[in-house]
Amino acid sequence: MKLIEAKDYHEMSKLAAEIILKQVKEKEDSVLGLATGGTVLGTYQELIHDFKKNKTSYDHIQTFNLDEYAGLKKEDPNSYHTYMKINLFDNIYIPVEQTHLPNGEASDLEEQCSAFERIIEASGGIDLQLLGIGQNGHIGFNEPGSSFDSKTHVVTLAESTRKANSCYFASNEEVPARAVTMGISTIMKSKKILLLASGTQKASIIYDLFHSEVTNAIPATIIRKHADTTIIADQDALSKLNQAKRYA
Repeated sequence: MKLIEAKDYHEMSKLAAEIILKQVKEKEDSVLGLATGGTVLGTYQELIHDFKKNKTSYDHIQTFNLDEYAGLKKEDPNSYHTYMKINLFDNIYIPVEQTHLPNGEASDLEEQCSAFERIIEASGGIDLQLLGIGQNGHIGFNEPGSSFDSKTHVVTLAESTRKANSCYFASNEEVPARAVTMGISTIMKSKKILLLASGTQKASIIYDLFHSEVTNAIPATIIRKHADTTIIADQDALSKLNQAKRYA
């Protein structure tokens, strides 16, 4: 794994956007795996800024998002369809038919999972997968205990994850209990992985990412086995790891 230390959230976001833009410019039909949440929001803002300034083309880019809540309509303000539309897609003019998210409204969620896998495979696979990391080590919505062999599947969200996401809802009770998520095996098939972490609340899990054994009790540890992983973390997220180095 390659670790890049950023001074703060802004620098982390800028460095991440530079890596994504390099991918887009070197391969104009790149397939990008995208994430949602607060950690990646600054990265998307940097991509939008670049688009306005440099008119970087996304005409031939395809995107696949990691996950979507089960039971939420695409138009729901808390859906990841809405998040991506507002925070990226509408601002870089990527053709909507080239953006793919799991359909949390599907009447047959298991078939939706299979269909999502088929579309990824038909695209040629993901060139660069952007990830955040949960405080319990989840990637996507793959909670502790998830199989490393999992493909896109329906998952019951951990209470800690629902609580962390409750800031986007009127109450914790409104956070859906289930989601459709890209599986760990699917994530690991990506040619490159870019994981971002920011803030002191991520310091313990970033320490564990480097020092724990590879175990599905901490799903993110599997990325240590990937051939091309870059982690960008700010000083707050690296505080525990750096402290351990100083006293080693």
